[in-house]
Amino acid sequence: MNTIKGPGIFLAQFLSDQAPFNNLDSICAWAAGLGYKGVQLPTTDPRIIDLQLAAESQTYADELKGRVQAAGLEITELSTHLQGQLVAVNPVYDALFDGFAPEAVRGNPKARQQWAVQQLKYAAQASQRLGLTAHATFSGALLWPYLYPWPQRPAGLVEDGFAELGRRWRPILDAFDACGVDVCYEVHAGEDLHDGISYERFLAEVHQHPRACLLYDPSHFVLQCLDYLEYIDIYHERIRAFHVKDAEFRPNGRQGAYGGYQSWTDRAGRFRSLGDGQVDFKAIFSKLTQYDYPGWAVLEWECALKHPEDGAREGAPFIQNHLIRVTDKAFDDFAASGIDQSLNHQLLGI
Repeated sequence: MNTIKGPGIFLAQFLSDQAPFNNLDSICAWAAGLGYKGVQLPTTDPRIIDLQLAAESQTYADELKGRVQAAGLEITELSTHLQGQLVAVNPVYDALFDGFAPEAVRGNPKARQQWAVQQLKYAAQASQRLGLTAHATFSGALLWPYLYPWPQRPAGLVEDGFAELGRRWRPILDAFDACGVDVCYEVHAGEDLHDGISYERFLAEVHQHPRACLLYDPSHFVLQCLDYLEYIDIYHERIRAFHVKDAEFRPNGRQGAYGGYQSWTDRAGRFRSLGDGQVDFKAIFSKLTQYDYPGWAVLEWECALKHPEDGAREGAPFIQNHLIRVTDKAFDDFAASGIDQSLNHQLLGI
């Protein structure tokens, strides 16, 4: 078994125009000062990374890695959540998701998708140059507007949607395979990969592609009342990235999972800082350790109530205290009887 690496922190939620959150060197120093050992890098902010240059230049990739290491940190993974979302967008969301793309391709869904696909391919090459083996992203969604079957969905709509999603992702998965990097889809509301069944549908469309892996984030399962512990039992062989994120679900007589269009603060299901929600992280870390999860435990901070800097400060020791240093011997070794093979045969009557 492996001891899970950590604590890491996803930098996306902390970037701003204010120091120390406005450039790579200062935000890494801030994270290291809180006790983090790794950083997951978003790839849409040029203050953090020039993704194309990292894909094309080993010199630049080495310099980027060196800047992070100078703060005493490692890069855990690169993230293309926003670009992955744009690989597959239902037209109803075109205007809203245009903000994820550069101005040159806004208002042009075909050009926007081509840009997103190229971004993913750059991420594969950049990850390889940085010595990374896992990559965090979203699947995008063609079917999300039809999640609830009313009005009734036309026959074949879901099948056609997943077939198209698979067609768009297969070349990307092949590009990551050529670079030796796993694509870790964050199973998430708003994505066509939002639970185990939808992930299995996608796997079938990409012919069980070995790089079509998972980013495990239990917070999204709390909000949809999915058994997030059994999920590990079922999919542990595909889990290659881990967001440590808390949530709570508090239904009442007025609202449940859908939340009545309310703000995050007032919803029955909402994200919380680590330790403030309902997720059983002791059980999660135990299961992931048991199944020999090979990667990092990375804080993704989101909370409807707490200040982000407080959440980050509390998050590092929270994760550190949940890491299980794996044993190098059986707990009952002290009672070993030293029986040899001849006695074994005698006991078995052979």
